[in-house]
Amino acid sequence: MNKNSISIISLLCAIGCNAFAQRTDFRQVDDEMLLNPDPGDWLMINRTYDEQRFSPLNQIDASNVGTLQLAWARGLPLGSQETVPLVHDGVLYTVQPGASVLAVDATTGDELWTYYRNISAEVARFIGRPELSRTKSIGIYADLILYPAPDGFLVGLDARTGDVRWETRIFDPETQTEHTGGVLVAEGKAITNRTCEQRVGCFISAHDARTGRELWKFYNTAAPGTPDGETWGELPVEQRIASSWGLPGSYDPERRMTFWGIANPKPYTRLSRHGSVDATATIAPADLYSNSTVALDVDTGELAWYYQHSPGDDWDLDHLHERTLLRTRLEPDPAAVKWINPAITRGEERDVVAAVGEGGGIWLLDRASGQFLWAMPFPYDIPEFHISNINVETGRTEINRERLFVQDGDRQLVCYHNTRSFWSTAYDPNKNALYIPYHDACLDMTANAQAASGYGPRNGVLRPGVDPDEYTGIAKVDLATGHIDRLHYQSAPGNGSALVTGGNLLFWGDFARRFRAFDSDSGEILWETILGGIIQTSTISYAVDGRQYVLVMTGNGQSGTATPNAITRVSTVQGHNAIYAFALPE
Repeated sequence: MNKNSISIISLLCAIGCNAFAQRTDFRQVDDEMLLNPDPGDWLMINRTYDEQRFSPLNQIDASNVGTLQLAWARGLPLGSQETVPLVHDGVLYTVQPGASVLAVDATTGDELWTYYRNISAEVARFIGRPELSRTKSIGIYADLILYPAPDGFLVGLDARTGDVRWETRIFDPETQTEHTGGVLVAEGKAITNRTCEQRVGCFISAHDARTGRELWKFYNTAAPGTPDGETWGELPVEQRIASSWGLPGSYDPERRMTFWGIANPKPYTRLSRHGSVDATATIAPADLYSNSTVALDVDTGELAWYYQHSPGDDWDLDHLHERTLLRTRLEPDPAAVKWINPAITRGEERDVVAAVGEGGGIWLLDRASGQFLWAMPFPYDIPEFHISNINVETGRTEINRERLFVQDGDRQLVCYHNTRSFWSTAYDPNKNALYIPYHDACLDMTANAQAASGYGPRNGVLRPGVDPDEYTGIAKVDLATGHIDRLHYQSAPGNGSALVTGGNLLFWGDFARRFRAFDSDSGEILWETILGGIIQTSTISYAVDGRQYVLVMTGNGQSGTATPNAITRVSTVQGHNAIYAFALPE
């Protein structure tokens, strides 16, 4: 057994052992299975390559969801968790706080095996406490579970036993790099993302999913002398820093392109990054490929195209996380959509990429070329929005100059702040509707050249004029027209991912421990339960032996948790980590 790991099979639990014995005939996960997953499985973070977060399961629907009841629950170790579990053939696999992976029977929660990563004290000096690890997802391929461990390794675990089959070191934690992203498995490659404080760790990489061998690496920031390198001005290459810390990318198998979001440049202000607010452009491109969608060739990692949502960010308003792939008719309504490309042929259908920024805003881009199609401020169009204009013919964005920090000590209010983050949106292909749980918050920030980050103090605040009882909302966006139907408002924020199902249901949970099922057309609350802690990302639906389950996890996210809580003064339970699975009565 590898000295850096421990694998335990629960031989003392009769139920668990029986469950394990029943599942030793493991059905290997191949490319076709990932491309067309069984509706009962949940094989990647948002179920399918297009990251639509739609489950076709419809056993639970509007007529019976009111009878939903707890099928099983299981406690988890203390610590941060921002992960989404996987399910395959009745076995659930998930990351646990404390740098470990857990496999359980998905009908009972009984343990099948647990893998513990032994994080040395020396490594912990660079990554912090292992229980604060923020891995967004694991991967599954062949008979392997692919785990991006916090100490810089990608680990291939035997899906039957949890034993280590191989491990590959991707980065040195001493470079202040950490596995906060997840895994996308495509064409036999395990593609991963991460956070970074030095450029050497700022990359997206692909490894052979069967062996761990590195295949390619794409750096998030353009180097001097390369295409787009001049967008950083005279900044030395080692100071060109932008993470890809959030949710992993999507994949288009027809075009063999994978789509990822890159976060803001660091330090967070132009003054700290470049020495002057005018040292980099205020109209895209600036500081590439920060705050951009990048389309990469899955075989080589080469850049096919990019689109920059926010040029030379001054406030840490990330434009990363999932890039949802879909096909839609294009009929954007000028009454609803602010920026529309006049080259669009109204009524035509396109394969598109949809992106929603942490700092707000919704963009639709052509999937093949990155051509700008339309965009609008979100949740609302206000003067404080961080983008002031988009050239509708070229798609080039312009940062809000009136909100820039011109000199050290300047204080600004800019919008939006964590309006969404590492919790996923959901898309229902039957309705052509994107569901976005959002926070109506802005950022009150002061430039501080003495701080390494470039700011301080910095606080999330309610958007001026907003009703505190409507701080959190759920928007249903028609992606043909851009029309927004606001289904739900409440005061309590939420870090839960949205989930839509074939039963015409929307599931979502919040800080106040409420987990709810909504009618996905009207927003009517059809079912509600109160859990033990903050509902965190995680929400999935799967089926075993013909029975549909809806599952959610509670816990604390390391990022995006404290700020909304401080804004709305919601009193909630901290540190309660558990898994809850619900089903209809048998």
